[in-house]
Amino acid sequence: MTALDPALTGKYSLDTTHTRMGFVARHAMVTKVRGHFAEFEGSGYLDFDDPTKSTGKVTIKVESVDTGNEQRDGHLRTNDFFDAPKYPEITFASTGIQKIDDENYKLTGDLTIKDVTKPVTVDMEYTGAAVDPYGNQRVGFEGKTVLNRRDYNVNFSAPLEAGGMLVSDKVTLEFDISAVKVNEEA
Repeated sequence: MTALDPALTGKYSLDTTHTRMGFVARHAMVTKVRGHFAEFEGSGYLDFDDPTKSTGKVTIKVESVDTGNEQRDGHLRTNDFFDAPKYPEITFASTGIQKIDDENYKLTGDLTIKDVTKPVTVDMEYTGAAVDPYGNQRVGFEGKTVLNRRDYNVNFSAPLEAGGMLVSDKVTLEFDISAVKVNEEA
């Protein structure tokens, strides 16, 4: 099947065990810290005949943030960063899609972190389609966008003696998506 095969059109749900919602931020101006959110859900409608009719939404549980360091993860859950008790979810809802070519798209949508909703554009690459051994139709995408965390009231940082800040303002969001077509006959 090709990227434009209309037979792929339909409702999809994220396969959370084969999908990654990740991020990268520079730490102490010398290295990158990578993390992800372990709990999320998402669904959408993919139209491979007319991609502009496609839609999607994702809800991420902030409490599930994981950078591989429990102390840092605990700090990320506080008001210094995400304030998980007050704002337990991060949401994204698509508002449009632009086809660049058969594999590349620009997905626009509203991203809400804490109490702020702003439009973002995510560069998405269609990575293929396959029927898995259980008969499920799957499609894959990879995506990336860069945002300024301060635009979402994620403001904590500390100045470094040599200049710069402990945590970069620029954060790259990374997505590796496996979505399964919903069987509408069931």
